[in-house]
Amino acid sequence: MRLSARIAALAGSSALVLGALAGAAPATAAPAGATAAPDIPVASVKQHLADLQSIATANGGNRAHGRPGYKASIDFVKAKLDAVGFTTTVQQFTYNGTTGYNLIADWPGGDPNQVVMAGSHLDSVSSGPGINDNGSGSAAVLEAALTVARTGYQPTKHLRFGWWGAEELGLVGSKYYVNNLPTTERSKLKGYLNFDMIGSPNPGYFVYDDDPVIEQTFKDYFAGIGVPTEIETEGDGRSDHASFKNVGIPVGGLFTGASRVKTSAQVSKWGGTATAFDRCYHSSCDTTANINDTALDRNSDAVAHALWTLSGTTTTPPTGTVFENTADVSIPDNGAAVTSSVDVTGRTGNAPSNLAVGVNIVHTYVGDLVVDLVAPDGSVYNLHNRSGGSADNINQTYTVNASSEVANGTWKLRVQDKASVDTGYVNSFKLTFP
Repeated sequence: MRLSARIAALAGSSALVLGALAGAAPATAAPAGATAAPDIPVASVKQHLADLQSIATANGGNRAHGRPGYKASIDFVKAKLDAVGFTTTVQQFTYNGTTGYNLIADWPGGDPNQVVMAGSHLDSVSSGPGINDNGSGSAAVLEAALTVARTGYQPTKHLRFGWWGAEELGLVGSKYYVNNLPTTERSKLKGYLNFDMIGSPNPGYFVYDDDPVIEQTFKDYFAGIGVPTEIETEGDGRSDHASFKNVGIPVGGLFTGASRVKTSAQVSKWGGTATAFDRCYHSSCDTTANINDTALDRNSDAVAHALWTLSGTTTTPPTGTVFENTADVSIPDNGAAVTSSVDVTGRTGNAPSNLAVGVNIVHTYVGDLVVDLVAPDGSVYNLHNRSGGSADNINQTYTVNASSEVANGTWKLRVQDKASVDTGYVNSFKLTFP
């Protein structure tokens, strides 16, 4: 991650804001029969990090643009991918009078007009080996690609992977790649996923606040393993996803924190200490000892989850229409009720007798919560009434007989915390009409 991320944080740089309608627009339901992503073995990811450390050690202690350690890193990743059947391309560019390199790897098959891409910057700063920044993202993307090959995965969409040069000098490599893509090729990129610093030693779990579908894909994964997330703000727009976003390509990604200090609330949420997320950020101590294995493991699995989910495995038509709101809504502790709303349009007649109500709430004590579905006419359907005790989170689909309600209109998920101490937020709310 670029040093300018620190400046952005100190200046109070705000998160990129989703459009007001992003969470409420109708989307198609997920394809039936999709293959679940395999586990990404963290030991394999750590081996890649050990190899990158060895490359840095043998080349003056870093893997920076224009230094021999960077070219050796490119050669290392390329050899791994060539050996398992990827089509690889090394793209050269010049910056500050020095040759830089991007590595692009395409997995054969999938719809060439629908491309899902994952990437990370492979360069370090000159002051250290860059094992968290950004060996962690590069190693996780590499192992995800190798897992695609190992499992013989054949998605509906085409999969592409990228490792960028000179990110630390201003997103140079990724800008070069995007700027040299013809307009027709840009239009084929349906999503770019960026992974920059995903193994910080005092980690947080941050999700980019960009494309709502990609964002929700990551949030669903973490909610499913009981790990709360926050929107990434420390270096927002300061990594390679910005190069893609700036030309209209949907983007998203993950981050575990850099030089900013973890707050006491975040310590309560994630553990760790009220110190920097990564005390070795852009320093010589960013070595293999500067990695949190649990964060690296979780985020590596999240990489695979997103790739498998977004690339699809079937052309089976969706079984319903989904109206969804993915905007986070904070739930005040022992306070007033809050709502998340969706506007249902284009339906005829009444709602179905088997209306599927998807509820995703991140909360540390669900026994505090009362959760209701409120129909457009104000009718209330209780979904959850302070059950579950000390369990974390609600991630469940409820079936409601809403056949007496007109389908079109504003439907609300109403949530109230009726006891003190524990807090949380509505992560998403959706209605699926058959």
